[in-house]
Amino acid sequence: MGQAKGRPISLGTQLEKSLTGIKGLDEVTKGGLPKGRPTLVCGGAGSGKTLLAAEFLVRGALQFGEPGVFMSFEETSNELTKNVVSLGFKLDDLVAQKKISLDYVQIDRSEIEETGEYDLEGLFIRLEHAIASVGAKRVVLDTIETLFSGIPNPAVVRAELKRLFQWLKNKGMTTIITGEQGEKTFTRHGLEEYVSDCVIFLDHRISEQVSTRRIRVVKYRGSAHDTNEFPFLIDEKGITVMPITSLGMRHKVTNKRVSTGIPRLDAMLGGKGYYRGSSVLISGSAGTGKTSFVAHFADAVCRRGERCLYFAFEESESQVMRNMLSIGIDLEQWVKKGLLKYHADRPTIYGLETHLSVMQKMINEFKPAAVIVDPVSNLNAVANNSNIKLMLSRLLDQLKLDRVTTVLTMLTQGSPTTESTDIDISSLADTWIRLRDTEFGGERNRGMYILKSRGMAHSNQIREFVLTDKGVNLLVIQLNLERKRKAMEAQIADIRAEFKTEEAEVKKFIRQEKLRQQKVSQDREAMAQIRKAD
Repeated sequence: MGQAKGRPISLGTQLEKSLTGIKGLDEVTKGGLPKGRPTLVCGGAGSGKTLLAAEFLVRGALQFGEPGVFMSFEETSNELTKNVVSLGFKLDDLVAQKKISLDYVQIDRSEIEETGEYDLEGLFIRLEHAIASVGAKRVVLDTIETLFSGIPNPAVVRAELKRLFQWLKNKGMTTIITGEQGEKTFTRHGLEEYVSDCVIFLDHRISEQVSTRRIRVVKYRGSAHDTNEFPFLIDEKGITVMPITSLGMRHKVTNKRVSTGIPRLDAMLGGKGYYRGSSVLISGSAGTGKTSFVAHFADAVCRRGERCLYFAFEESESQVMRNMLSIGIDLEQWVKKGLLKYHADRPTIYGLETHLSVMQKMINEFKPAAVIVDPVSNLNAVANNSNIKLMLSRLLDQLKLDRVTTVLTMLTQGSPTTESTDIDISSLADTWIRLRDTEFGGERNRGMYILKSRGMAHSNQIREFVLTDKGVNLLVIQLNLERKRKAMEAQIADIRAEFKTEEAEVKKFIRQEKLRQQKVSQDREAMAQIRKAD
Protein backbone atom coordinates (compact mmCIF):
# COMPACT_ATOMS: atom_id res chain seq x y z
CA MET A 1 0.00 0.00 0.00
CA GLY A 2 3.06 2.25 -0.10
CA GLN A 3 3.50 2.88 3.68
CA ALA A 4 6.92 2.91 5.27
CA LYS A 5 7.90 -0.27 7.01
CA GLY A 6 7.10 -0.46 10.69
CA ARG A 7 5.24 2.83 10.82
CA PRO A 8 1.59 2.88 11.93
CA ILE A 9 -1.02 4.40 9.68
CA SER A 10 -2.17 7.77 10.99
CA LEU A 11 -4.22 10.36 9.13
CA GLY A 12 -4.69 13.48 11.21
CA THR A 13 -6.77 12.61 14.25
CA GLN A 14 -7.81 9.24 12.89
CA LEU A 15 -7.09 6.01 14.68
CA GLU A 16 -3.51 4.77 14.47
CA LYS A 17 -3.16 1.41 12.75
CA SER A 18 -0.56 -1.32 12.41
CA LEU A 19 -0.12 -3.09 9.10
CA THR A 20 -0.70 -6.83 9.27
CA GLY A 21 1.38 -7.67 6.22
CA ILE A 22 -1.33 -10.14 5.16
CA LYS A 23 -2.12 -9.67 1.48
CA GLY A 24 -5.40 -7.85 1.02
CA LEU A 25 -6.31 -7.60 4.70
CA ASP A 26 -4.72 -4.19 5.12
CA GLU A 27 -6.81 -2.89 2.22
CA VAL A 28 -10.03 -4.33 3.67
CA THR A 29 -9.28 -2.77 7.09
CA LYS A 30 -8.18 0.52 5.50
CA GLY A 31 -4.64 0.30 6.83
CA GLY A 32 -4.38 -2.59 9.27
CA LEU A 33 -5.48 -3.40 12.83
CA PRO A 34 -5.91 -0.79 15.58
CA LYS A 35 -2.48 -0.02 17.01
CA GLY A 36 -2.12 -0.82 20.69
CA ARG A 37 -5.64 -2.30 20.90
CA PRO A 38 -7.16 -5.79 20.89
CA THR A 39 -8.73 -7.39 17.82
CA LEU A 40 -10.98 -10.42 18.03
CA VAL A 41 -10.63 -12.99 15.23
CA CYS A 42 -13.48 -15.49 15.46
CA GLY A 43 -14.91 -18.33 13.41
CA GLY A 44 -15.71 -22.02 13.37
CA ALA A 45 -13.25 -24.88 13.62
CA GLY A 46 -10.88 -24.97 10.64
CA SER A 47 -11.70 -21.45 9.47
CA GLY A 48 -8.05 -20.30 9.74
CA LYS A 49 -8.01 -18.26 12.97
CA THR A 50 -4.71 -19.57 14.33
CA LEU A 51 -2.99 -19.32 10.96
CA LEU A 52 -4.11 -15.71 10.48
CA ALA A 53 -2.89 -14.81 13.98
CA ALA A 54 0.44 -16.54 13.39
CA GLU A 55 0.99 -14.76 10.08
CA PHE A 56 0.14 -11.42 11.72
CA LEU A 57 2.92 -12.10 14.23
CA VAL A 58 5.47 -13.36 11.68
CA ARG A 59 4.86 -10.51 9.20
CA GLY A 60 5.21 -8.00 12.02
CA ALA A 61 8.59 -9.43 13.05
CA LEU A 62 9.98 -9.83 9.52
CA GLN A 63 8.52 -6.86 7.63
CA PHE A 64 7.85 -4.16 10.21
CA GLY A 65 10.44 -4.78 12.92
CA GLU A 66 7.80 -5.52 15.54
CA PRO A 67 8.61 -8.60 17.65
CA GLY A 68 5.70 -10.56 19.04
CA VAL A 69 4.45 -13.02 21.65
CA PHE A 70 2.27 -16.01 20.79
CA MET A 71 0.58 -17.38 23.90
CA SER A 72 -1.36 -20.56 23.21
CA PHE A 73 -3.85 -22.27 25.51
CA GLU A 74 -4.48 -25.24 23.20
CA GLU A 75 -1.39 -26.14 21.16
CA THR A 76 2.10 -26.62 22.53
CA SER A 77 4.91 -24.53 21.09
CA ASN A 78 6.22 -27.56 19.20
CA GLU A 79 2.79 -28.32 17.70
CA LEU A 80 2.29 -24.70 16.66
CA THR A 81 5.73 -24.56 15.04
CA LYS A 82 4.99 -27.67 12.97
CA ASN A 83 1.53 -26.44 11.95
CA VAL A 84 2.67 -23.10 10.50
CA VAL A 85 5.47 -24.67 8.47
CA SER A 86 2.73 -25.30 5.87
CA LEU A 87 2.61 -21.51 5.37
CA GLY A 88 6.37 -21.30 4.86
CA PHE A 89 7.03 -19.85 8.34
CA LYS A 90 9.88 -21.16 10.52
CA LEU A 91 8.94 -20.09 14.02
CA ASP A 92 11.91 -21.85 15.64
CA ASP A 93 14.31 -19.61 13.68
CA LEU A 94 12.41 -16.48 14.75
CA VAL A 95 12.43 -17.68 18.35
CA ALA A 96 16.21 -18.21 18.16
CA GLN A 97 16.59 -14.66 16.79
CA LYS A 98 14.43 -13.33 19.67
CA LYS A 99 11.91 -11.91 17.23
CA ILE A 100 9.09 -14.08 18.54
CA SER A 101 8.35 -15.66 21.90
CA LEU A 102 6.19 -18.80 22.06
CA ASP A 103 4.48 -19.76 25.30
CA TYR A 104 2.09 -22.62 25.97
CA VAL A 105 -0.15 -22.16 29.02
CA GLN A 106 -2.02 -25.21 30.20
CA ILE A 107 -5.39 -24.41 31.77
CA ASP A 108 -6.70 -27.08 34.15
CA ARG A 109 -10.47 -26.62 34.23
CA SER A 110 -10.95 -29.07 37.11
CA GLU A 111 -8.75 -27.01 39.47
CA ILE A 112 -10.78 -23.89 38.75
CA GLU A 113 -14.06 -25.74 39.36
CA GLU A 114 -12.77 -27.19 42.66
CA THR A 115 -11.45 -23.94 44.15
CA GLY A 116 -14.05 -21.67 42.59
CA GLU A 117 -11.39 -18.99 42.19
CA TYR A 118 -10.03 -17.43 39.03
CA ASP A 119 -7.40 -14.70 38.82
CA LEU A 120 -5.51 -13.42 35.79
CA GLU A 121 -2.60 -11.96 37.79
CA GLY A 122 -0.44 -15.01 37.12
CA LEU A 123 -1.18 -14.73 33.39
CA PHE A 124 -0.27 -11.02 33.42
CA ILE A 125 3.09 -11.75 35.06
CA ARG A 126 3.87 -14.50 32.58
CA LEU A 127 2.77 -12.41 29.62
CA GLU A 128 4.75 -9.37 30.78
CA HIS A 129 7.89 -11.48 31.06
CA ALA A 130 7.42 -12.81 27.52
CA ILE A 131 6.85 -9.28 26.17
CA ALA A 132 9.98 -7.98 27.86
CA SER A 133 12.12 -10.91 26.65
CA VAL A 134 11.77 -9.93 22.98
CA GLY A 135 10.61 -6.30 23.24
CA ALA A 136 7.26 -7.28 21.78
CA LYS A 137 4.88 -4.90 20.05
CA ARG A 138 2.37 -7.57 19.05
CA VAL A 139 0.59 -10.28 21.05
CA VAL A 140 -1.56 -13.27 20.10
CA LEU A 141 -3.77 -15.13 22.58
CA ASP A 142 -5.15 -18.41 21.15
CA THR A 143 -7.94 -19.19 22.12
CA ILE A 144 -10.09 -17.21 24.53
CA GLU A 145 -12.55 -20.06 25.23
CA THR A 146 -9.85 -22.25 26.74
CA LEU A 147 -8.67 -19.43 28.97
CA PHE A 148 -12.13 -19.00 30.52
CA SER A 149 -13.42 -22.55 30.11
CA GLY A 150 -13.75 -23.16 33.87
CA ILE A 151 -15.85 -20.10 34.71
CA PRO A 152 -19.61 -20.73 34.53
CA ASN A 153 -20.59 -17.19 35.57
CA PRO A 154 -20.92 -14.84 32.53
CA ALA A 155 -20.53 -11.77 34.74
CA VAL A 156 -17.14 -12.98 35.95
CA VAL A 157 -16.09 -13.81 32.39
CA ARG A 158 -17.01 -10.35 31.17
CA ALA A 159 -15.22 -8.66 34.06
CA GLU A 160 -12.05 -10.68 33.49
CA LEU A 161 -12.20 -10.03 29.75
CA LYS A 162 -12.35 -6.30 30.42
CA ARG A 163 -9.35 -6.62 32.72
CA LEU A 164 -7.40 -8.57 30.12
CA PHE A 165 -8.17 -6.20 27.27
CA GLN A 166 -7.44 -3.12 29.39
CA TRP A 167 -4.13 -4.60 30.54
CA LEU A 168 -3.10 -5.18 26.92
CA LYS A 169 -4.13 -1.62 26.01
CA ASN A 170 -2.10 -0.21 28.88
CA LYS A 171 0.93 -2.10 27.60
CA GLY A 172 0.36 -0.68 24.11
CA MET A 173 0.16 -4.14 22.55
CA THR A 174 -1.45 -4.61 19.15
CA THR A 175 -3.24 -7.85 19.95
CA ILE A 176 -5.14 -10.60 18.18
CA ILE A 177 -7.34 -12.79 20.37
CA THR A 178 -8.96 -15.80 18.70
CA GLY A 179 -12.36 -17.18 19.61
CA GLU A 180 -14.55 -20.09 18.57
CA GLN A 181 -17.90 -19.31 16.93
CA GLY A 182 -21.02 -19.82 19.06
CA GLU A 183 -24.39 -21.14 17.91
CA LYS A 184 -26.02 -17.73 17.44
CA THR A 185 -23.12 -15.47 18.40
CA PHE A 186 -19.68 -14.73 17.03
CA THR A 187 -18.08 -16.50 20.02
CA ARG A 188 -19.19 -19.12 22.49
CA HIS A 189 -19.50 -16.64 25.35
CA GLY A 190 -21.18 -14.05 23.16
CA LEU A 191 -19.38 -11.31 25.07
CA GLU A 192 -15.98 -10.74 23.48
CA GLU A 193 -17.26 -8.69 20.59
CA TYR A 194 -18.59 -6.08 23.02
CA VAL A 195 -15.16 -5.45 24.57
CA SER A 196 -13.05 -5.67 21.41
CA ASP A 197 -12.12 -2.65 19.29
CA CYS A 198 -12.10 -4.70 16.11
CA VAL A 199 -13.91 -7.95 15.27
CA ILE A 200 -12.99 -10.06 12.24
CA PHE A 201 -15.11 -13.08 11.35
CA LEU A 202 -13.77 -16.02 9.33
CA ASP A 203 -16.12 -18.44 7.61
CA HIS A 204 -15.45 -21.76 5.91
CA ARG A 205 -18.67 -22.82 4.21
CA ILE A 206 -19.59 -25.69 1.93
CA SER A 207 -22.30 -25.37 -0.71
CA GLU A 208 -23.11 -28.23 -3.10
CA GLN A 209 -19.92 -30.04 -2.05
CA VAL A 210 -17.76 -27.01 -2.87
CA SER A 211 -15.91 -25.19 -0.06
CA THR A 212 -15.21 -21.45 0.11
CA ARG A 213 -13.37 -19.37 2.71
CA ARG A 214 -14.59 -15.83 3.44
CA ILE A 215 -13.56 -13.02 5.76
CA ARG A 216 -15.59 -10.07 7.06
CA VAL A 217 -14.77 -7.12 9.30
CA VAL A 218 -17.79 -7.07 11.60
CA LYS A 219 -16.83 -4.03 13.63
CA TYR A 220 -13.99 -1.51 13.84
CA ARG A 221 -14.23 1.24 16.45
CA GLY A 222 -13.03 4.63 15.25
CA SER A 223 -12.34 3.59 11.67
CA ALA A 224 -14.08 3.13 8.35
CA HIS A 225 -13.79 -0.36 6.88
CA ASP A 226 -15.20 -2.56 4.16
CA THR A 227 -18.23 -4.45 5.48
CA ASN A 228 -18.54 -6.91 2.61
CA GLU A 229 -17.50 -10.55 2.67
CA PHE A 230 -14.27 -11.27 0.82
CA PRO A 231 -12.88 -14.60 -0.35
CA PHE A 232 -9.48 -15.62 0.97
CA LEU A 233 -7.00 -18.41 0.33
CA ILE A 234 -4.62 -20.33 2.56
CA ASP A 235 -1.65 -21.79 0.72
CA GLU A 236 2.07 -22.40 1.10
CA LYS A 237 2.75 -18.64 1.10
CA GLY A 238 0.22 -17.69 3.74
CA ILE A 239 -3.18 -16.03 3.63
CA THR A 240 -4.37 -13.94 0.70
CA VAL A 241 -7.52 -11.83 0.97
CA MET A 242 -9.12 -10.63 -2.25
CA PRO A 243 -10.67 -7.15 -1.72
CA ILE A 244 -11.70 -6.99 -5.35
CA THR A 245 -15.07 -5.27 -5.01
CA SER A 246 -13.30 -2.00 -4.20
CA LEU A 247 -11.66 -1.65 -7.61
CA GLY A 248 -14.41 0.04 -9.62
CA MET A 249 -13.75 1.71 -12.97
CA ARG A 250 -10.57 3.60 -12.19
CA HIS A 251 -8.39 2.18 -14.95
CA LYS A 252 -6.63 4.34 -17.53
CA VAL A 253 -6.72 3.44 -21.22
CA THR A 254 -4.10 3.52 -23.95
CA ASN A 255 -4.16 3.83 -27.74
CA LYS A 256 -1.56 1.10 -28.16
CA ARG A 257 -2.65 -1.99 -30.08
CA VAL A 258 -1.71 -5.66 -29.88
CA SER A 259 -2.00 -8.18 -32.70
CA THR A 260 -4.67 -10.88 -32.67
CA GLY A 261 -2.13 -13.26 -34.20
CA ILE A 262 -4.23 -13.45 -37.40
CA PRO A 263 -3.15 -10.76 -39.92
CA ARG A 264 -6.47 -10.56 -41.77
CA LEU A 265 -8.34 -10.25 -38.47
CA ASP A 266 -6.00 -7.40 -37.52
CA ALA A 267 -6.98 -5.77 -40.82
CA MET A 268 -10.66 -6.10 -39.94
CA LEU A 269 -9.88 -4.29 -36.64
CA GLY A 270 -8.53 -1.14 -38.24
CA GLY A 271 -5.32 -2.86 -39.32
CA LYS A 272 -3.78 -3.05 -35.84
CA GLY A 273 -5.66 -5.56 -33.66
CA TYR A 274 -7.07 -5.16 -30.14
CA TYR A 275 -6.45 -2.24 -27.81
CA ARG A 276 -3.91 -3.13 -25.14
CA GLY A 277 -5.67 -3.64 -21.82
CA SER A 278 -9.08 -4.20 -23.43
CA SER A 279 -11.43 -7.13 -22.94
CA VAL A 280 -12.32 -9.39 -25.87
CA LEU A 281 -15.13 -11.93 -26.13
CA ILE A 282 -15.02 -14.70 -28.74
CA SER A 283 -18.30 -16.63 -28.80
CA GLY A 284 -19.65 -19.45 -30.89
CA SER A 285 -21.17 -22.90 -30.84
CA ALA A 286 -19.16 -26.09 -30.39
CA GLY A 287 -16.52 -26.70 -33.05
CA THR A 288 -16.47 -23.21 -34.54
CA GLY A 289 -12.79 -22.61 -33.69
CA LYS A 290 -12.80 -20.49 -30.53
CA THR A 291 -9.73 -22.13 -29.01
CA SER A 292 -7.89 -21.83 -32.33
CA PHE A 293 -8.44 -18.05 -32.31
CA VAL A 294 -7.14 -17.63 -28.74
CA ALA A 295 -4.18 -19.91 -29.49
CA HIS A 296 -3.15 -17.50 -32.27
CA PHE A 297 -3.42 -14.63 -29.79
CA ALA A 298 -1.33 -16.45 -27.16
CA ASP A 299 1.31 -17.25 -29.77
CA ALA A 300 1.46 -13.59 -30.86
CA VAL A 301 1.82 -12.38 -27.26
CA CYS A 302 4.73 -14.75 -26.60
CA ARG A 303 6.43 -13.86 -29.90
CA ARG A 304 6.58 -10.27 -28.66
CA GLY A 305 8.46 -11.53 -25.59
CA GLU A 306 5.47 -10.89 -23.30
CA ARG A 307 3.85 -13.26 -20.82
CA CYS A 308 0.49 -14.91 -21.32
CA LEU A 309 -1.56 -16.69 -18.64
CA TYR A 310 -4.05 -19.27 -19.95
CA PHE A 311 -6.92 -20.48 -17.73
CA ALA A 312 -8.46 -23.62 -19.23
CA PHE A 313 -11.77 -24.95 -17.90
CA GLU A 314 -12.37 -27.61 -20.54
CA GLU A 315 -9.12 -29.14 -21.80
CA SER A 316 -5.83 -30.03 -20.14
CA GLU A 317 -2.61 -28.19 -20.95
CA SER A 318 -1.17 -31.08 -22.98
CA GLN A 319 -4.43 -31.57 -24.87
CA VAL A 320 -4.60 -27.92 -25.92
CA MET A 321 -0.96 -27.93 -27.05
CA ARG A 322 -1.41 -31.19 -29.01
CA ASN A 323 -4.59 -29.96 -30.72
CA MET A 324 -3.03 -26.66 -31.73
CA LEU A 325 -0.11 -28.43 -33.38
CA SER A 326 -2.64 -29.68 -35.95
CA ILE A 327 -3.06 -26.08 -37.16
CA GLY A 328 0.65 -25.29 -37.00
CA ILE A 329 0.80 -23.48 -33.64
CA ASP A 330 3.55 -24.69 -31.29
CA LEU A 331 2.60 -23.44 -27.83
CA GLU A 332 4.90 -25.82 -25.95
CA GLN A 333 7.96 -23.76 -26.91
CA TRP A 334 6.55 -20.76 -25.04
CA VAL A 335 5.75 -22.87 -21.98
CA LYS A 336 9.38 -24.05 -21.86
CA LYS A 337 10.62 -20.46 -22.17
CA GLY A 338 8.39 -19.36 -19.28
CA LEU A 339 6.34 -16.96 -21.41
CA LEU A 340 3.15 -19.04 -21.43
CA LYS A 341 1.62 -20.52 -18.30
CA TYR A 342 -1.39 -22.82 -18.18
CA HIS A 343 -3.76 -23.37 -15.29
CA ALA A 344 -6.26 -26.11 -16.08
CA ASP A 345 -9.03 -26.98 -13.60
CA ARG A 346 -12.50 -28.42 -13.66
CA PRO A 347 -14.95 -25.65 -12.69
CA THR A 348 -16.49 -27.89 -10.01
CA ILE A 349 -13.23 -28.17 -8.05
CA TYR A 350 -13.85 -24.79 -6.33
CA GLY A 351 -16.61 -22.35 -5.62
CA LEU A 352 -16.85 -19.28 -7.85
CA GLU A 353 -15.18 -16.93 -5.34
CA THR A 354 -12.29 -19.34 -4.86
CA HIS A 355 -11.81 -19.58 -8.62
CA LEU A 356 -11.58 -15.79 -8.71
CA SER A 357 -9.13 -15.74 -5.80
CA VAL A 358 -6.90 -18.36 -7.44
CA MET A 359 -6.94 -16.45 -10.71
CA GLN A 360 -6.14 -13.15 -9.02
CA LYS A 361 -3.29 -14.73 -7.08
CA MET A 362 -1.75 -16.27 -10.20
CA ILE A 363 -2.11 -12.99 -12.11
CA ASN A 364 -0.36 -11.08 -9.32
CA GLU A 365 2.48 -13.61 -9.20
CA PHE A 366 2.99 -14.23 -12.95
CA LYS A 367 2.34 -10.61 -14.04
CA PRO A 368 1.16 -11.42 -17.58
CA ALA A 369 0.57 -8.98 -20.43
CA ALA A 370 -2.40 -11.06 -21.57
CA VAL A 371 -4.89 -13.43 -19.94
CA ILE A 372 -7.06 -16.04 -21.66
CA VAL A 373 -10.08 -17.71 -20.03
CA ASP A 374 -11.35 -20.64 -22.12
CA PRO A 375 -14.33 -21.02 -21.81
CA VAL A 376 -16.05 -18.88 -19.18
CA SER A 377 -19.37 -20.58 -19.95
CA ASN A 378 -18.20 -23.70 -18.07
CA LEU A 379 -18.38 -21.77 -14.80
CA ASN A 380 -22.17 -22.13 -14.85
CA ALA A 381 -21.57 -25.58 -13.32
CA VAL A 382 -20.86 -23.88 -9.97
CA ALA A 383 -22.87 -20.64 -10.09
CA ASN A 384 -25.80 -18.92 -11.73
CA ASN A 385 -25.36 -16.46 -14.58
CA SER A 386 -25.70 -13.28 -12.50
CA ASN A 387 -22.94 -14.39 -10.09
CA ILE A 388 -20.67 -15.35 -12.98
CA LYS A 389 -21.18 -11.92 -14.53
CA LEU A 390 -20.34 -10.27 -11.21
CA MET A 391 -17.23 -12.43 -10.84
CA LEU A 392 -16.03 -11.61 -14.36
CA SER A 393 -16.64 -7.89 -13.88
CA ARG A 394 -14.39 -8.01 -10.80
CA LEU A 395 -11.72 -9.89 -12.72
CA LEU A 396 -11.84 -7.52 -15.69
CA ASP A 397 -11.69 -4.47 -13.41
CA GLN A 398 -8.42 -5.74 -11.96
CA LEU A 399 -6.97 -6.69 -15.35
CA LYS A 400 -7.87 -3.35 -16.91
CA LEU A 401 -6.31 -1.56 -13.96
CA ASP A 402 -3.08 -3.43 -14.74
CA ARG A 403 -3.53 -2.91 -18.53
CA VAL A 404 -3.70 -6.64 -19.17
CA THR A 405 -5.41 -7.64 -22.43
CA THR A 406 -8.04 -10.29 -21.71
CA VAL A 407 -9.64 -12.73 -24.14
CA LEU A 408 -12.66 -14.74 -23.00
CA THR A 409 -14.30 -17.54 -24.96
CA MET A 410 -17.97 -18.41 -24.63
CA LEU A 411 -19.89 -21.46 -25.81
CA THR A 412 -23.27 -20.42 -27.19
CA GLN A 413 -26.39 -22.47 -27.80
CA GLY A 414 -29.34 -22.10 -30.16
CA SER A 415 -29.50 -20.04 -33.32
CA PRO A 416 -26.12 -18.91 -34.73
CA THR A 417 -27.63 -15.53 -35.59
CA THR A 418 -28.73 -14.73 -32.03
CA GLU A 419 -26.77 -11.67 -30.87
CA SER A 420 -26.64 -12.50 -27.16
CA THR A 421 -24.70 -14.77 -24.80
CA ASP A 422 -26.01 -17.30 -22.32
CA ILE A 423 -24.32 -15.57 -19.36
CA ASP A 424 -25.04 -12.04 -20.66
CA ILE A 425 -21.44 -10.80 -20.43
CA SER A 426 -21.33 -9.16 -23.86
CA SER A 427 -21.65 -5.73 -22.21
CA LEU A 428 -18.36 -6.35 -20.37
CA ALA A 429 -16.45 -6.89 -23.62
CA ASP A 430 -14.82 -4.05 -25.55
CA THR A 431 -14.55 -6.25 -28.65
CA TRP A 432 -16.97 -9.05 -29.48
CA ILE A 433 -16.17 -11.55 -32.23
CA ARG A 434 -18.81 -14.11 -33.23
CA LEU A 435 -17.98 -17.43 -34.86
CA ARG A 436 -20.65 -19.54 -36.49
CA ASP A 437 -21.30 -22.51 -38.76
CA THR A 438 -23.24 -22.20 -42.00
CA GLU A 439 -24.63 -24.97 -44.21
CA PHE A 440 -24.82 -24.13 -47.90
CA GLY A 441 -24.60 -26.15 -51.06
CA GLY A 442 -24.13 -29.41 -49.22
CA GLU A 443 -21.19 -28.00 -47.19
CA ARG A 444 -20.74 -26.97 -43.57
CA ASN A 445 -18.50 -23.89 -43.45
CA ARG A 446 -17.17 -21.63 -40.69
CA GLY A 447 -17.75 -17.91 -40.65
CA MET A 448 -16.93 -14.96 -38.38
CA TYR A 449 -17.77 -11.31 -37.96
CA ILE A 450 -17.03 -8.49 -35.53
CA LEU A 451 -20.22 -7.61 -33.71
CA LYS A 452 -18.65 -4.65 -31.91
CA SER A 453 -15.28 -3.09 -31.13
CA ARG A 454 -15.38 0.01 -28.96
CA GLY A 455 -13.31 3.02 -29.95
CA MET A 456 -12.11 1.81 -33.36
CA ALA A 457 -13.28 1.45 -36.94
CA HIS A 458 -13.87 -2.19 -37.78
CA SER A 459 -15.17 -4.30 -40.64
CA ASN A 460 -18.83 -5.19 -40.89
CA GLN A 461 -18.20 -8.11 -43.24
CA ILE A 462 -19.05 -11.72 -42.52
CA ARG A 463 -15.89 -13.60 -43.44
CA GLU A 464 -15.54 -17.29 -44.10
CA PHE A 465 -12.47 -18.96 -42.60
CA VAL A 466 -10.85 -22.38 -42.72
CA LEU A 467 -8.54 -24.18 -40.30
CA THR A 468 -5.37 -25.20 -42.14
CA ASP A 469 -2.03 -26.70 -41.13
CA LYS A 470 -0.79 -23.09 -40.99
CA GLY A 471 -3.53 -21.82 -38.71
CA VAL A 472 -6.74 -19.87 -39.16
CA ASN A 473 -7.09 -18.57 -42.71
CA LEU A 474 -9.69 -15.88 -43.32
CA LEU A 475 -10.62 -16.23 -46.98
CA VAL A 476 -10.32 -13.15 -49.18
CA ILE A 477 -13.58 -11.60 -50.30
CA GLN A 478 -13.05 -12.48 -53.97
CA LEU A 479 -12.51 -16.10 -53.04
CA ASN A 480 -15.57 -15.99 -50.84
CA LEU A 481 -17.63 -14.69 -53.77
CA GLU A 482 -16.18 -17.33 -56.11
CA ARG A 483 -16.98 -20.08 -53.61
CA LYS A 484 -20.50 -18.74 -53.22
CA ARG A 485 -20.93 -18.51 -57.02
CA LYS A 486 -19.82 -22.10 -57.46
CA ALA A 487 -22.03 -23.21 -54.58
CA MET A 488 -25.01 -21.43 -56.14
CA GLU A 489 -24.25 -22.96 -59.56
CA ALA A 490 -24.07 -26.40 -57.95
CA GLN A 491 -27.36 -25.73 -56.21
CA ILE A 492 -28.95 -24.59 -59.50
CA ALA A 493 -27.62 -27.71 -61.20
CA ASP A 494 -29.19 -29.83 -58.48
CA ILE A 495 -32.50 -28.02 -58.93
CA ARG A 496 -32.38 -28.53 -62.69
CA ALA A 497 -31.61 -32.23 -62.32
CA GLU A 498 -34.45 -32.54 -59.84
CA PHE A 499 -36.73 -30.67 -62.25
CA LYS A 500 -35.80 -32.98 -65.11
CA THR A 501 -36.55 -36.01 -63.02
CA GLU A 502 -39.90 -34.64 -62.00
CA GLU A 503 -40.60 -33.58 -65.61
CA ALA A 504 -39.89 -37.11 -66.86
CA GLU A 505 -42.23 -38.54 -64.25
CA VAL A 506 -44.98 -36.08 -65.24
CA LYS A 507 -44.59 -36.94 -68.95
CA LYS A 508 -44.76 -40.61 -68.14
CA PHE A 509 -47.93 -40.02 -66.15
CA ILE A 510 -49.46 -38.06 -69.08
CA ARG A 511 -48.67 -40.88 -71.51
CA GLN A 512 -50.19 -43.43 -69.19
CA GLU A 513 -53.27 -41.27 -68.76
CA LYS A 514 -53.70 -40.96 -72.56
CA LEU A 515 -53.40 -44.72 -72.95
CA ARG A 516 -56.00 -45.22 -70.22
CA GLN A 517 -58.40 -42.80 -71.87
CA GLN A 518 -57.92 -44.53 -75.25
CA LYS A 519 -58.68 -47.87 -73.62
CA VAL A 520 -61.86 -46.49 -72.04
CA SER A 521 -62.97 -45.06 -75.39
CA GLN A 522 -62.39 -48.39 -77.14
CA ASP A 523 -64.34 -50.23 -74.47
CA ARG A 524 -67.31 -47.86 -74.89
CA GLU A 525 -67.35 -48.34 -78.66
CA ALA A 526 -67.27 -52.10 -78.27
CA MET A 527 -70.15 -51.98 -75.80
CA ALA A 528 -72.22 -49.83 -78.20
CA GLN A 529 -71.77 -52.31 -81.02
CA ILE A 530 -72.90 -55.19 -78.85
CA ARG A 531 -76.09 -53.33 -77.87
CA LYS A 532 -76.92 -52.62 -81.55
CA ALA A 533 -76.52 -56.28 -82.38
CA ASP A 534 -79.11 -57.13 -79.74
